[in-house]
Amino acid sequence: MMYWGYPIAYRQSFQPLWQTTFQQALALIRDAVQDESHDEMFYEQLIRLAPNQEQRAIIASIRDDERGHNRMFRSMYKELTGQDIGPSPAAPIEAPASYVDGLVSALFGELSAVEKYRSIWSGLPAGVYQNTVLGIILDEQKHASKYNYLFTLNSTH
Repeated sequence: MMYWGYPIAYRQSFQPLWQTTFQQALALIRDAVQDESHDEMFYEQLIRLAPNQEQRAIIASIRDDERGHNRMFRSMYKELTGQDIGPSPAAPIEAPASYVDGLVSALFGELSAVEKYRSIWSGLPAGVYQNTVLGIILDEQKHASKYNYLFTLNSTH
């Protein structure tokens, strides 16, 4: 039986929409460090607004993951460039109008991070750096699921 297809050496000029260069990925890592710092502070506000200990613990676990992501992005950047990312500027964090509004904001923030990190992943060399970003992407998806759960618990029908 004959299989039809293109030989491996033949490649289309296809590029995913999120394809980035290495330099773009590095710039996005710098942005991601600021985003993760912002998220951590925003989640502190959500923890204070949460109605019970179970919900505070869920958000605290997400906040702790964000701290780890920040450290991993900083470490990758240092290894790839030889430079440190300076401290994130202290931007004011706008308090959510309500706990549920904060959950919605956090949910869509996590989904937005998945998109940004996918672009970072595509511009990094294969191996440990891409694998690390993939793990962070999976965490962000897990966080979105947790925020969806919290939203469901707190939404009125």
